[in-house]
Amino acid sequence: MDYNEVTEYDKDAIFSSFNLAAQFVTNIYSTLENGFVGYNNGAILASASDESDCAWANSNVHYFYNGAWSPLKPLTSQWEDSYAAIRACNFFLENFANYKFEDYQFNEDYNDQMERYNRYQYEVRFLRAYHYFNLVRTFGDVPFIDETISQDDANKLKRTPKNEIFQFIVDECDAIDGKLPVSYSQLPYQETGRITKMMVLALKGRTLMYKASPLFNESNDKDAWRVAALANKKVIEECLKNGIQLGKYSDLWGNDSYKSSEMILARRTGNNNSFEKNNFPIGVEGGNSGNCPTQTMVDAYRMKATGKLWNEEESGYDENNPYKGRDPRFEMTIAFNGNKWPNYNAIPLEIYEGGRNGHPLPGATTTGYYLKKYCDATVDLRPATTTTKFHSWIIYRLGEFYLNYAECVYNYFGDPDMTDSDFEISAVDALNVIRKRTDVDMPELSTGLGTAFIDYYRNERMVELAFESHRFWDVRRWKIGDVFKSIDVMKISNNGGTLTYTRETKERSWDEKMYFFPIPDSEIRKNPSLEQNQLWKENK
Repeated sequence: MDYNEVTEYDKDAIFSSFNLAAQFVTNIYSTLENGFVGYNNGAILASASDESDCAWANSNVHYFYNGAWSPLKPLTSQWEDSYAAIRACNFFLENFANYKFEDYQFNEDYNDQMERYNRYQYEVRFLRAYHYFNLVRTFGDVPFIDETISQDDANKLKRTPKNEIFQFIVDECDAIDGKLPVSYSQLPYQETGRITKMMVLALKGRTLMYKASPLFNESNDKDAWRVAALANKKVIEECLKNGIQLGKYSDLWGNDSYKSSEMILARRTGNNNSFEKNNFPIGVEGGNSGNCPTQTMVDAYRMKATGKLWNEEESGYDENNPYKGRDPRFEMTIAFNGNKWPNYNAIPLEIYEGGRNGHPLPGATTTGYYLKKYCDATVDLRPATTTTKFHSWIIYRLGEFYLNYAECVYNYFGDPDMTDSDFEISAVDALNVIRKRTDVDMPELSTGLGTAFIDYYRNERMVELAFESHRFWDVRRWKIGDVFKSIDVMKISNNGGTLTYTRETKERSWDEKMYFFPIPDSEIRKNPSLEQNQLWKENK
Protein backbone atom coordinates (compact mmCIF):
# COMPACT_ATOMS: atom_id res chain seq x y z
CA MET A 1 0.00 0.00 0.00
CA ASP A 2 3.05 2.28 0.04
CA TYR A 3 2.14 3.89 -3.27
CA ASN A 4 4.35 6.57 -4.78
CA GLU A 5 3.53 7.95 -8.19
CA VAL A 6 6.62 8.98 -10.15
CA THR A 7 5.95 11.61 -12.79
CA GLU A 8 9.55 12.38 -13.76
CA TYR A 9 12.29 9.77 -13.80
CA ASP A 10 15.48 11.43 -12.57
CA LYS A 11 18.53 9.38 -11.70
CA ASP A 12 17.32 8.58 -8.18
CA ALA A 13 14.07 7.26 -9.57
CA ILE A 14 15.78 5.22 -12.30
CA PHE A 15 18.21 3.67 -9.84
CA SER A 16 15.62 3.15 -7.09
CA SER A 17 15.19 -0.55 -7.87
CA PHE A 18 16.79 -3.35 -9.80
CA ASN A 19 13.78 -3.51 -12.10
CA LEU A 20 13.81 0.17 -13.06
CA ALA A 21 17.56 0.10 -13.71
CA ALA A 22 17.08 -3.01 -15.84
CA GLN A 23 14.27 -1.33 -17.77
CA PHE A 24 16.52 1.65 -18.49
CA VAL A 25 19.18 -0.64 -19.99
CA THR A 26 16.58 -2.65 -21.89
CA ASN A 27 15.35 0.57 -23.44
CA ILE A 28 18.86 1.19 -24.83
CA TYR A 29 18.79 -2.33 -26.29
CA SER A 30 15.66 -1.30 -28.19
CA THR A 31 17.84 1.04 -30.29
CA LEU A 32 19.64 -1.88 -31.96
CA GLU A 33 19.22 -2.06 -35.73
CA ASN A 34 15.87 -3.29 -37.02
CA GLY A 35 16.26 -3.56 -40.77
CA PHE A 36 12.63 -4.55 -41.30
CA VAL A 37 11.68 -0.88 -41.07
CA GLY A 38 13.14 2.32 -42.38
CA TYR A 39 11.38 3.62 -45.48
CA ASN A 40 7.74 3.93 -46.40
CA ASN A 41 5.80 1.31 -48.37
CA GLY A 42 7.79 -1.29 -46.45
CA ALA A 43 11.02 -0.57 -48.34
CA ILE A 44 14.28 -1.78 -46.82
CA LEU A 45 17.85 -0.64 -47.44
CA ALA A 46 18.37 -3.33 -50.10
CA SER A 47 16.08 -1.31 -52.37
CA ALA A 48 18.55 1.59 -52.17
CA SER A 49 21.24 -0.72 -53.57
CA ASP A 50 21.30 -3.03 -56.59
CA GLU A 51 19.79 -5.93 -54.67
CA SER A 52 16.16 -4.89 -55.14
CA ASP A 53 13.77 -2.26 -56.39
CA CYS A 54 10.74 -1.04 -54.46
CA ALA A 55 7.62 -1.67 -56.55
CA TRP A 56 5.87 1.41 -55.19
CA ALA A 57 6.97 4.61 -56.92
CA ASN A 58 5.98 6.84 -53.99
CA SER A 59 8.39 5.20 -51.53
CA ASN A 60 11.04 7.57 -50.18
CA VAL A 61 13.68 4.86 -50.66
CA HIS A 62 13.82 6.01 -54.32
CA TYR A 63 15.24 9.34 -53.11
CA PHE A 64 18.62 7.65 -52.76
CA TYR A 65 19.02 7.65 -56.53
CA ASN A 66 16.45 10.01 -58.06
CA GLY A 67 18.01 13.31 -56.99
CA ALA A 68 15.73 14.05 -54.03
CA TRP A 69 18.30 13.06 -51.38
CA SER A 70 19.79 16.11 -49.61
CA PRO A 71 20.60 17.59 -46.18
CA LEU A 72 16.96 18.69 -46.11
CA LYS A 73 15.90 15.10 -46.88
CA PRO A 74 18.59 13.04 -45.14
CA LEU A 75 16.54 9.80 -45.38
CA THR A 76 17.63 8.53 -41.99
CA SER A 77 17.16 9.35 -38.31
CA GLN A 78 20.53 7.70 -37.59
CA TRP A 79 22.05 10.92 -36.25
CA GLU A 80 19.38 11.75 -33.67
CA ASP A 81 18.64 8.12 -32.77
CA SER A 82 22.30 7.23 -32.21
CA TYR A 83 23.07 10.30 -30.14
CA ALA A 84 19.95 9.76 -28.03
CA ALA A 85 21.16 6.22 -27.34
CA ILE A 86 24.72 7.42 -26.64
CA ARG A 87 23.39 10.01 -24.19
CA ALA A 88 21.44 7.29 -22.36
CA CYS A 89 24.60 5.15 -22.24
CA ASN A 90 26.67 8.02 -20.86
CA PHE A 91 24.00 8.78 -18.26
CA PHE A 92 23.98 5.17 -17.03
CA LEU A 93 27.77 4.87 -16.93
CA GLU A 94 28.14 8.10 -14.95
CA ASN A 95 25.61 7.13 -12.30
CA PHE A 96 25.28 3.37 -11.88
CA ALA A 97 28.21 2.98 -9.43
CA ASN A 98 26.62 5.32 -6.88
CA TYR A 99 23.78 2.91 -6.11
CA LYS A 100 24.03 -0.26 -4.03
CA PHE A 101 20.30 -0.96 -3.49
CA GLU A 102 20.70 -1.33 0.27
CA ASP A 103 16.94 -1.70 0.68
CA TYR A 104 17.21 -5.08 -1.02
CA GLN A 105 20.34 -6.39 0.72
CA PHE A 106 18.45 -8.96 2.78
CA ASN A 107 16.69 -10.47 -0.23
CA GLU A 108 17.84 -13.99 -1.04
CA ASP A 109 18.82 -13.00 -4.59
CA TYR A 110 20.57 -9.75 -3.64
CA ASN A 111 24.07 -10.91 -4.63
CA ASP A 112 22.84 -12.37 -7.91
CA GLN A 113 20.98 -9.17 -8.69
CA MET A 114 24.03 -7.06 -7.92
CA GLU A 115 26.20 -9.23 -10.14
CA ARG A 116 23.66 -8.79 -12.92
CA TYR A 117 23.43 -5.05 -12.27
CA ASN A 118 27.21 -4.50 -12.25
CA ARG A 119 27.46 -6.36 -15.57
CA TYR A 120 25.14 -3.82 -17.20
CA GLN A 121 28.00 -1.33 -17.45
CA TYR A 122 29.82 -3.55 -19.93
CA GLU A 123 26.68 -4.18 -21.96
CA VAL A 124 26.07 -0.43 -22.10
CA ARG A 125 29.66 0.26 -23.16
CA PHE A 126 29.15 -2.15 -26.04
CA LEU A 127 25.91 -0.42 -27.03
CA ARG A 128 27.62 2.98 -27.01
CA ALA A 129 30.46 1.69 -29.19
CA TYR A 130 27.93 0.01 -31.50
CA HIS A 131 26.15 3.32 -32.08
CA TYR A 132 29.42 5.12 -32.74
CA PHE A 133 30.19 2.53 -35.41
CA ASN A 134 26.84 3.18 -37.08
CA LEU A 135 27.46 6.93 -36.98
CA VAL A 136 30.96 6.86 -38.48
CA ARG A 137 29.91 4.34 -41.15
CA THR A 138 27.08 6.68 -42.13
CA PHE A 139 28.59 10.17 -41.80
CA GLY A 140 32.37 9.76 -41.50
CA ASP A 141 33.72 12.26 -38.95
CA VAL A 142 31.18 12.80 -36.15
CA PRO A 143 31.17 14.56 -32.76
CA PHE A 144 32.44 12.36 -29.94
CA ILE A 145 30.78 12.53 -26.52
CA ASP A 146 31.53 10.21 -23.60
CA GLU A 147 29.72 12.14 -20.88
CA THR A 148 26.34 13.77 -20.43
CA ILE A 149 26.48 17.41 -21.44
CA SER A 150 24.05 20.27 -21.70
CA GLN A 151 22.19 21.09 -24.87
CA ASP A 152 24.20 24.29 -25.24
CA ASP A 153 27.49 22.38 -25.01
CA ALA A 154 26.24 19.71 -27.41
CA ASN A 155 25.47 22.40 -29.95
CA LYS A 156 29.07 23.60 -29.90
CA LEU A 157 30.72 20.28 -30.64
CA LYS A 158 32.92 19.82 -33.68
CA ARG A 159 33.37 16.61 -35.63
CA THR A 160 36.00 14.13 -34.45
CA PRO A 161 38.11 12.41 -37.14
CA LYS A 162 36.65 9.04 -38.10
CA ASN A 163 39.80 7.09 -37.32
CA GLU A 164 39.70 8.36 -33.74
CA ILE A 165 36.12 7.11 -33.46
CA PHE A 166 37.16 3.74 -34.88
CA GLN A 167 39.99 3.55 -32.33
CA PHE A 168 37.60 4.33 -29.49
CA ILE A 169 35.34 1.46 -30.59
CA VAL A 170 38.27 -0.97 -30.77
CA ASP A 171 39.61 0.16 -27.38
CA GLU A 172 36.17 -0.28 -25.79
CA CYS A 173 35.86 -3.77 -27.25
CA ASP A 174 39.28 -4.71 -25.87
CA ALA A 175 38.37 -3.30 -22.45
CA ILE A 176 35.11 -5.23 -22.08
CA ASP A 177 36.09 -8.42 -23.94
CA GLY A 178 36.70 -10.41 -20.76
CA LYS A 179 33.88 -8.84 -18.75
CA LEU A 180 30.93 -10.48 -20.48
CA PRO A 181 29.97 -14.16 -20.62
CA VAL A 182 29.98 -16.32 -23.72
CA SER A 183 26.45 -17.36 -22.77
CA TYR A 184 23.97 -16.42 -20.07
CA SER A 185 22.52 -19.93 -19.88
CA GLN A 186 24.65 -20.93 -16.89
CA LEU A 187 24.03 -17.75 -14.88
CA PRO A 188 21.37 -17.41 -12.16
CA TYR A 189 19.40 -15.18 -14.51
CA GLN A 190 19.23 -17.19 -17.72
CA GLU A 191 18.57 -14.41 -20.19
CA THR A 192 18.86 -14.47 -23.95
CA GLY A 193 19.53 -11.62 -26.34
CA ARG A 194 21.94 -9.80 -24.04
CA ILE A 195 25.42 -8.72 -25.09
CA THR A 196 27.99 -11.51 -24.95
CA LYS A 197 31.72 -11.84 -25.49
CA MET A 198 31.04 -13.05 -29.06
CA MET A 199 29.15 -9.86 -29.89
CA VAL A 200 32.00 -7.72 -28.60
CA LEU A 201 34.47 -9.60 -30.80
CA ALA A 202 32.08 -9.26 -33.76
CA LEU A 203 31.82 -5.49 -33.37
CA LYS A 204 35.60 -5.20 -33.19
CA GLY A 205 36.10 -7.41 -36.26
CA ARG A 206 33.60 -5.52 -38.40
CA THR A 207 34.95 -2.15 -37.22
CA LEU A 208 38.54 -2.98 -38.12
CA MET A 209 37.50 -4.27 -41.56
CA TYR A 210 35.70 -1.00 -42.28
CA LYS A 211 38.69 0.96 -41.00
CA ALA A 212 40.94 -0.96 -43.42
CA SER A 213 38.62 -0.49 -46.41
CA PRO A 214 39.35 2.01 -49.23
CA LEU A 215 36.77 4.58 -48.07
CA PHE A 216 38.58 4.95 -44.73
CA ASN A 217 42.07 3.65 -45.59
CA GLU A 218 42.99 5.82 -48.57
CA SER A 219 46.67 4.89 -48.47
CA ASN A 220 45.83 1.15 -48.44
CA ASP A 221 47.91 0.55 -45.32
CA LYS A 222 48.52 -3.21 -45.39
CA ASP A 223 48.94 -3.39 -41.64
CA ALA A 224 45.33 -2.19 -41.22
CA TRP A 225 44.23 -5.24 -43.21
CA ARG A 226 46.45 -7.50 -41.10
CA VAL A 227 44.99 -6.21 -37.83
CA ALA A 228 41.48 -6.60 -39.23
CA ALA A 229 42.21 -10.14 -40.41
CA LEU A 230 43.42 -11.11 -36.92
CA ALA A 231 40.28 -9.67 -35.31
CA ASN A 232 37.95 -11.51 -37.68
CA LYS A 233 39.97 -14.70 -37.28
CA LYS A 234 39.43 -14.45 -33.52
CA VAL A 235 35.67 -14.18 -34.02
CA ILE A 236 35.70 -17.43 -36.01
CA GLU A 237 37.94 -19.23 -33.53
CA GLU A 238 35.95 -18.19 -30.46
CA CYS A 239 32.65 -19.02 -32.14
CA LEU A 240 33.79 -22.53 -33.07
CA LYS A 241 35.24 -23.03 -29.59
CA ASN A 242 31.90 -22.14 -28.04
CA GLY A 243 29.49 -24.05 -30.25
CA ILE A 244 28.59 -21.32 -32.75
CA GLN A 245 28.94 -22.91 -36.18
CA LEU A 246 27.55 -22.77 -39.69
CA GLY A 247 24.28 -24.61 -40.16
CA LYS A 248 21.63 -24.48 -42.83
CA TYR A 249 21.30 -21.27 -44.80
CA SER A 250 17.52 -21.63 -44.61
CA ASP A 251 17.68 -21.49 -40.79
CA LEU A 252 18.71 -17.82 -40.90
CA TRP A 253 15.14 -16.58 -41.07
CA GLY A 254 11.80 -17.88 -39.89
CA ASN A 255 10.16 -18.32 -36.50
CA ASP A 256 13.23 -19.72 -34.71
CA SER A 257 15.99 -17.95 -36.64
CA TYR A 258 17.43 -16.33 -33.52
CA LYS A 259 18.29 -19.90 -32.41
CA SER A 260 20.25 -20.61 -35.60
CA SER A 261 23.55 -22.31 -34.85
CA GLU A 262 25.56 -19.46 -36.38
CA MET A 263 23.68 -16.52 -34.91
CA ILE A 264 25.77 -14.14 -32.82
CA LEU A 265 23.32 -11.24 -32.40
CA ALA A 266 19.81 -10.81 -33.75
CA ARG A 267 17.27 -8.06 -33.08
CA ARG A 268 14.05 -9.81 -32.13
CA THR A 269 10.94 -7.99 -33.25
CA GLY A 270 8.29 -10.37 -31.93
CA ASN A 271 5.25 -11.94 -33.55
CA ASN A 272 3.96 -10.06 -36.58
CA ASN A 273 3.26 -10.40 -40.29
CA SER A 274 4.05 -6.89 -41.52
CA PHE A 275 7.13 -7.96 -43.50
CA GLU A 276 5.08 -10.59 -45.29
CA LYS A 277 2.34 -8.03 -46.06
CA ASN A 278 4.96 -5.73 -47.54
CA ASN A 279 6.64 -8.41 -49.66
CA PHE A 280 4.26 -11.25 -50.53
CA PRO A 281 3.38 -10.94 -54.24
CA ILE A 282 0.59 -8.85 -55.64
CA GLY A 283 -2.15 -11.27 -56.65
CA VAL A 284 -1.62 -13.42 -53.57
CA GLU A 285 -4.36 -12.67 -51.07
CA GLY A 286 -3.05 -10.18 -48.50
CA GLY A 287 0.19 -9.56 -50.40
CA ASN A 288 1.18 -5.97 -51.14
CA SER A 289 4.49 -6.45 -52.99
CA GLY A 290 7.45 -4.26 -52.08
CA ASN A 291 11.16 -5.07 -52.24
CA CYS A 292 11.58 -6.87 -55.56
CA PRO A 293 14.96 -8.56 -56.18
CA THR A 294 16.72 -7.31 -59.31
CA GLN A 295 18.07 -9.33 -62.21
CA THR A 296 21.44 -7.97 -61.08
CA MET A 297 20.93 -9.85 -57.83
CA VAL A 298 19.71 -12.99 -59.61
CA ASP A 299 22.72 -12.98 -61.91
CA ALA A 300 25.02 -13.13 -58.89
CA TYR A 301 23.86 -16.71 -58.21
CA ARG A 302 26.25 -19.02 -60.00
CA MET A 303 25.31 -22.30 -61.64
CA LYS A 304 25.31 -25.20 -59.22
CA ALA A 305 27.01 -27.78 -61.45
CA THR A 306 29.82 -25.63 -62.82
CA GLY A 307 30.22 -22.80 -60.32
CA LYS A 308 30.15 -20.36 -63.24
CA LEU A 309 28.12 -17.21 -63.78
CA TRP A 310 25.22 -17.45 -66.24
CA ASN A 311 27.07 -15.62 -69.03
CA GLU A 312 30.35 -17.56 -68.84
CA GLU A 313 31.18 -20.17 -71.45
CA GLU A 314 29.93 -23.68 -70.67
CA SER A 315 28.16 -22.46 -67.55
CA GLY A 316 25.13 -24.66 -68.17
CA TYR A 317 22.72 -21.73 -68.29
CA ASP A 318 19.53 -22.26 -70.32
CA GLU A 319 17.94 -18.99 -71.49
CA ASN A 320 14.60 -20.79 -71.91
CA ASN A 321 14.75 -22.11 -68.34
CA PRO A 322 16.83 -19.43 -66.62
CA TYR A 323 16.21 -20.47 -63.01
CA LYS A 324 17.17 -24.11 -63.31
CA GLY A 325 20.39 -25.34 -61.76
CA ARG A 326 21.32 -22.25 -59.76
CA ASP A 327 23.11 -21.94 -56.44
CA PRO A 328 20.54 -23.34 -53.93
CA ARG A 329 20.56 -20.02 -52.07
CA PHE A 330 18.79 -18.49 -55.08
CA GLU A 331 15.53 -20.38 -54.59
CA MET A 332 15.68 -19.90 -50.82
CA THR A 333 15.99 -16.14 -51.27
CA ILE A 334 14.01 -15.17 -54.38
CA ALA A 335 10.54 -16.03 -55.70
CA PHE A 336 10.45 -16.37 -59.50
CA ASN A 337 7.94 -17.12 -62.22
CA GLY A 338 6.43 -20.60 -61.78
CA ASN A 339 7.51 -20.78 -58.14
CA LYS A 340 4.88 -21.85 -55.59
CA TRP A 341 5.05 -19.11 -53.00
CA PRO A 342 4.01 -18.62 -50.21
CA ASN A 343 2.62 -21.84 -48.73
CA TYR A 344 -1.05 -20.86 -48.81
CA ASN A 345 -0.88 -19.78 -52.45
CA ALA A 346 -1.96 -22.85 -54.42
CA ILE A 347 -1.23 -21.40 -57.87
CA PRO A 348 2.39 -21.08 -59.07
CA LEU A 349 3.41 -17.46 -59.53
CA GLU A 350 2.54 -15.86 -62.85
CA ILE A 351 4.95 -12.94 -63.04
CA TYR A 352 4.74 -12.50 -66.79
CA GLU A 353 2.90 -9.57 -68.38
CA GLY A 354 -0.82 -10.14 -67.83
CA GLY A 355 -0.25 -12.90 -65.27
CA ARG A 356 -1.89 -13.13 -61.86
CA ASN A 357 1.18 -11.59 -60.21
CA GLY A 358 2.55 -9.38 -62.96
CA HIS A 359 1.90 -6.12 -64.75
CA PRO A 360 -0.33 -4.26 -65.29
CA LEU A 361 -1.52 -4.93 -61.71
CA PRO A 362 -0.74 -1.92 -59.46
CA GLY A 363 2.27 -2.73 -57.29
CA ALA A 364 3.34 -5.71 -59.38
CA THR A 365 7.05 -6.45 -59.38
CA THR A 366 9.15 -4.03 -61.41
CA THR A 367 11.97 -6.55 -61.77
CA GLY A 368 10.38 -9.94 -62.51
CA TYR A 369 10.87 -11.28 -58.97
CA TYR A 370 9.52 -11.19 -55.42
CA LEU A 371 11.39 -11.51 -52.14
CA LYS A 372 11.50 -14.66 -50.01
CA LYS A 373 14.36 -14.01 -47.60
CA TYR A 374 13.21 -12.85 -44.17
CA CYS A 375 9.61 -13.71 -45.17
CA ASP A 376 8.06 -16.68 -43.38
CA ALA A 377 6.37 -18.93 -45.95
CA THR A 378 4.04 -20.31 -43.28
CA VAL A 379 2.47 -16.91 -42.54
CA ASP A 380 -1.10 -16.75 -43.82
CA LEU A 381 -2.55 -13.36 -44.77
CA ARG A 382 -6.03 -14.52 -45.74
CA PRO A 383 -8.62 -12.69 -43.59
CA ALA A 384 -10.22 -15.82 -42.15
CA THR A 385 -6.96 -17.60 -41.35
CA THR A 386 -4.48 -14.78 -40.65
CA THR A 387 -1.37 -15.81 -38.70
CA THR A 388 1.76 -14.13 -37.35
CA LYS A 389 5.23 -15.50 -36.69
CA PHE A 390 8.30 -14.47 -34.69
CA HIS A 391 10.80 -12.39 -36.66
CA SER A 392 14.45 -11.54 -35.98
CA TRP A 393 16.78 -9.21 -37.85
CA ILE A 394 20.36 -10.49 -38.23
CA ILE A 395 23.00 -8.12 -36.87
CA TYR A 396 25.99 -10.47 -36.56
CA ARG A 397 26.32 -14.08 -37.69
CA LEU A 398 29.30 -16.36 -38.22
CA GLY A 399 28.98 -16.46 -42.01
CA GLU A 400 29.80 -12.76 -42.21
CA PHE A 401 33.09 -13.25 -40.39
CA TYR A 402 34.37 -15.96 -42.73
CA LEU A 403 33.75 -13.44 -45.50
CA ASN A 404 35.34 -10.60 -43.53
CA TYR A 405 38.38 -12.75 -42.83
CA ALA A 406 38.72 -13.72 -46.50
CA GLU A 407 38.61 -10.07 -47.59
CA CYS A 408 41.09 -8.90 -44.99
CA VAL A 409 43.64 -11.66 -45.40
CA TYR A 410 43.50 -11.35 -49.21
CA ASN A 411 44.11 -7.60 -49.07
CA TYR A 412 46.96 -8.13 -46.62
CA PHE A 413 48.77 -10.77 -48.68
CA GLY A 414 47.59 -9.75 -52.15
CA ASP A 415 47.29 -13.48 -52.89
CA PRO A 416 44.13 -15.51 -52.16
CA ASP A 417 46.08 -18.74 -51.61
CA MET A 418 48.76 -17.47 -49.24
CA THR A 419 48.98 -18.46 -45.57
CA ASP A 420 51.50 -18.04 -42.77
CA SER A 421 51.82 -18.83 -39.06
CA ASP A 422 49.24 -16.18 -38.14
CA PHE A 423 46.81 -17.00 -40.93
CA GLU A 424 46.65 -20.74 -41.48
CA ILE A 425 43.48 -20.52 -43.58
CA SER A 426 43.73 -18.83 -46.95
CA ALA A 427 41.16 -16.42 -48.37
CA VAL A 428 39.99 -19.09 -50.83
CA ASP A 429 39.64 -21.67 -48.06
CA ALA A 430 37.51 -19.27 -46.00
CA LEU A 431 35.15 -18.72 -48.95
CA ASN A 432 34.91 -22.45 -49.53
CA VAL A 433 33.74 -22.97 -45.96
CA ILE A 434 30.76 -20.73 -46.74
CA ARG A 435 30.08 -22.39 -50.10
CA LYS A 436 30.10 -25.89 -48.60
CA ARG A 437 27.50 -25.28 -45.87
CA THR A 438 24.97 -28.11 -45.52
CA ASP A 439 22.13 -26.97 -47.78
CA VAL A 440 24.29 -25.04 -50.28
CA ASP A 441 27.23 -27.30 -51.27
CA MET A 442 28.51 -25.23 -54.17
CA PRO A 443 31.65 -26.29 -56.06
CA GLU A 444 34.81 -25.21 -54.26
CA LEU A 445 36.79 -22.30 -55.65
CA SER A 446 40.11 -23.41 -57.09
CA THR A 447 43.51 -22.03 -56.24
CA GLY A 448 45.41 -19.78 -58.62
CA LEU A 449 42.68 -17.17 -59.09
CA GLY A 450 45.10 -14.32 -58.45
CA THR A 451 43.57 -10.87 -58.69
CA ALA A 452 40.36 -12.36 -60.12
CA PHE A 453 39.64 -13.54 -56.59
CA ILE A 454 38.20 -10.16 -55.61
CA ASP A 455 35.40 -10.53 -58.15
CA TYR A 456 34.59 -14.00 -56.84
CA TYR A 457 34.68 -12.66 -53.31
CA ARG A 458 32.37 -9.71 -53.92
CA ASN A 459 29.98 -11.98 -55.77
CA GLU A 460 29.97 -14.50 -52.93
CA ARG A 461 29.43 -11.78 -50.35
CA MET A 462 26.49 -10.37 -52.32
CA VAL A 463 24.86 -13.82 -52.43
CA GLU A 464 25.56 -14.98 -48.89
CA LEU A 465 24.56 -11.71 -47.19
CA ALA A 466 21.72 -10.82 -49.57
CA PHE A 467 19.10 -8.47 -48.06
CA GLU A 468 20.90 -8.24 -44.70
CA SER A 469 21.82 -4.54 -45.26
CA HIS A 470 25.46 -5.23 -46.13
CA ARG A 471 25.52 -4.52 -49.86
CA PHE A 472 24.51 -0.86 -49.44
CA TRP A 473 27.50 -0.27 -47.14
CA ASP A 474 29.95 -2.65 -48.86
CA VAL A 475 29.79 -0.80 -52.17
CA ARG A 476 30.50 2.44 -50.32
CA ARG A 477 33.45 1.22 -48.27
CA TRP A 478 34.95 -0.37 -51.41
CA LYS A 479 34.43 2.95 -53.24
CA ILE A 480 32.86 1.27 -56.28
CA GLY A 481 29.67 3.36 -56.25
CA ASP A 482 29.39 3.34 -60.04
CA VAL A 483 27.83 -0.14 -59.82
CA PHE A 484 24.74 1.57 -58.44
CA LYS A 485 24.27 3.60 -61.63
CA SER A 486 21.94 0.97 -63.04
CA ILE A 487 20.13 -2.24 -62.25
CA ASP A 488 19.06 -5.06 -64.56
CA VAL A 489 15.48 -6.34 -64.50
CA MET A 490 13.68 -9.21 -66.23
CA LYS A 491 10.63 -8.71 -68.43
CA ILE A 492 8.63 -11.86 -69.11
CA SER A 493 6.05 -12.23 -71.85
CA ASN A 494 3.69 -15.13 -72.49
CA ASN A 495 2.88 -15.85 -76.11
CA GLY A 496 0.42 -18.73 -76.22
CA GLY A 497 2.16 -20.57 -73.43
CA THR A 498 5.68 -19.82 -74.65
CA LEU A 499 7.57 -17.62 -72.18
CA THR A 500 10.14 -15.13 -73.38
CA TYR A 501 12.67 -13.68 -70.94
CA THR A 502 14.16 -10.29 -71.83
CA ARG A 503 16.77 -8.44 -69.77
CA GLU A 504 16.38 -4.69 -69.50
CA THR A 505 18.49 -2.04 -67.78
CA LYS A 506 17.05 0.66 -65.54
CA GLU A 507 19.25 3.71 -65.08
CA ARG A 508 19.81 5.20 -61.66
CA SER A 509 21.96 8.05 -60.45
CA TRP A 510 25.12 7.90 -58.38
CA ASP A 511 27.34 10.70 -57.16
CA GLU A 512 30.64 10.66 -55.27
CA LYS A 513 29.06 12.62 -52.42
CA MET A 514 26.87 9.61 -51.65
CA TYR A 515 29.72 7.63 -50.10
CA PHE A 516 28.73 9.39 -46.87
CA PHE A 517 25.31 10.67 -45.88
CA PRO A 518 24.69 14.40 -45.59
CA ILE A 519 24.48 15.67 -42.03
CA PRO A 520 20.85 16.72 -41.54
CA ASP A 521 20.37 20.42 -42.16
CA SER A 522 18.41 20.67 -38.92
CA GLU A 523 21.51 19.59 -36.97
CA ILE A 524 23.77 22.14 -38.66
CA ARG A 525 21.25 24.89 -37.94
CA LYS A 526 21.33 23.96 -34.25
CA ASN A 527 25.11 23.62 -34.16
CA PRO A 528 27.06 26.10 -36.36
CA SER A 529 30.29 24.31 -35.36
CA LEU A 530 29.33 21.31 -37.47
CA GLU A 531 30.80 21.17 -40.95
CA GLN A 532 28.70 19.55 -43.68
CA ASN A 533 30.37 16.69 -45.58
CA GLN A 534 32.35 18.57 -48.21
CA LEU A 535 30.83 17.24 -51.41
CA TRP A 536 27.31 17.74 -50.05
CA LYS A 537 28.36 21.25 -49.03
CA GLU A 538 29.57 21.93 -52.54
CA ASN A 539 26.53 20.11 -53.95
CA LYS A 540 28.79 18.17 -56.29
